[in-house]
Amino acid sequence: MTLEQLKAGQSCKVKQITAQGMLKRKLLEMGITPGTEIVLRKIAPLGDPIQINLRGYDLSIRKADAKNIAVEI
Repeated sequence: MTLEQLKAGQSCKVKQITAQGMLKRKLLEMGITPGTEIVLRKIAPLGDPIQINLRGYDLSIRKADAKNIAVEI
């Protein structure tokens, strides 16, 4: 399952970042690392971007980027 498949209010744990190159580096630098607990706070009215909470802060990311984050509920 990937992060973009969650519904608002659900929480999960990051299993793996499947992206490569600069996108993977960007996600890791934002604190999205394997083992991190994430709560999906909100989904924009048109579906993109999504707002997540991790490590005590809120972060908005695009759904296209969220597809590269494998999670477990």
